[in-house]
Amino acid sequence: MTDVGYRIDMLVENELVLEIKSLESISQVHLLQLVSYLKLADRRLGLLLNFNVEHLRDGIYRRVNRL
Repeated sequence: MTDVGYRIDMLVENELVLEIKSLESISQVHLLQLVSYLKLADRRLGLLLNFNVEHLRDGIYRRVNRL
């Protein structure tokens, strides 16, 4: 298997792409990384979860790939 240079953190039920982070703040590049993973994996829905927040609800970012 050839290393393609990207790795999805988690793929749930072969549908939902999860990207897990623990950062002070999420930047645009992290959201674009998730969008790239959605396109490359040909998946529709992705969540970026940042665990470095006081309330987890503040660390959830949802993106939809318009296939």
